[in-house]
Amino acid sequence: MRAWAELLRVSALFTVPGDALAGAAALGARPNRSTALAVGASLCLYEAGMALNDWADREEDAIDRPHRPIPSGRISPPAALAAAGALTAAGLALAARAGRTSLAVGTALAATVWAYDLRLKHTAAGPAAMGAARALDVLLGATATATATATATGNVLRDRATSASAGTGAAGPAAVVTRGSGNTSSASAGGGGAAARTSPRTPSPGTVTGAGAVRVTGPWDGLRTALPSATLLGAHTVAVTTVSRREAQGGSTAAPLAALVATGVLGTLAGRPTDGAVAPGGLRAAPRRGTGALRSAVPALATAGPALAGALALVYTGTAGRPLLHAALNPSPPLTQRAVGGGIRAMIPLQAALAARGGAAGIALGVMGLVPLARTFARKVSPT
Repeated sequence: MRAWAELLRVSALFTVPGDALAGAAALGARPNRSTALAVGASLCLYEAGMALNDWADREEDAIDRPHRPIPSGRISPPAALAAAGALTAAGLALAARAGRTSLAVGTALAATVWAYDLRLKHTAAGPAAMGAARALDVLLGATATATATATATGNVLRDRATSASAGTGAAGPAAVVTRGSGNTSSASAGGGGAAARTSPRTPSPGTVTGAGAVRVTGPWDGLRTALPSATLLGAHTVAVTTVSRREAQGGSTAAPLAALVATGVLGTLAGRPTDGAVAPGGLRAAPRRGTGALRSAVPALATAGPALAGALALVYTGTAGRPLLHAALNPSPPLTQRAVGGGIRAMIPLQAALAARGGAAGIALGVMGLVPLARTFARKVSPT
């Protein structure tokens, strides 16, 4: 069992759930069942990549890391490859349960993982491929969440429209949007004449007006909305991967120094509030540009988002920056490996900062709750 824990690097697993949660937070939507499916898919695909990585590097590890599970003989190469295939299939099955768009993103993520491990790892495109995989992981969570939220909102709107047309809706105006007109018409419960004048149509998901409205335009719009958060996590991954290419031999000062600069820039960006962070009264506001976002009313805790994002960005910068500085000053293999480990652990506060800057302070604190678990498991199984 320990051999499989080392092969799959289970201590690094705690850096994965925050991707999907950060994607959901970027939309202003609460995590839902599809978000959980995206987290499960991410975990499976991440572990598939770990198993495939060791299978592909078995000859190299026999020289540089003979203690790894495959070169030491504790796990056979066919078993590792079979595990990678099974985990990939499981990840894609979970992504499919979250919707067609999520399956498309999950397929792209799986293809990127396999391409990296089998072809791109030792090329100049390697770090970019890893960064793309991490960014796609965030977008997987965003599209899954957006699909479920759009579907739920469409169901509510259809029920509202049906109630309004029948004159049996709840008291008070119920606003609906006619398809393609951009105009709204309202009907009051018990007001037969008003109901007769509205003739509401069943709106498409994403057309909601009135107090406490949620604007949902579908999974592709959710993908665009989450792209900034995905880009920041992808850029961090590129920096860490670049450093990891020399972790067994050491000797590179430029890579950890460049990663240190990148960490400072990313920390600054992650701590900045977004356009639609928090509106007066503690409500999520839609972005000033574009039509795509999921916006829902959130508790007053959301007002703490910007301050919490700044604090978590500092935690991220310290977690990744300190070991990178040591590796830049002394690029020995042990310090370079510590820098890579620090960069992996720094994923969690970065994910939390991105969730907080989107107004999801509760999600951010939940993600940070994974830090003690990651540290505990890292003492037993190395994340690198």
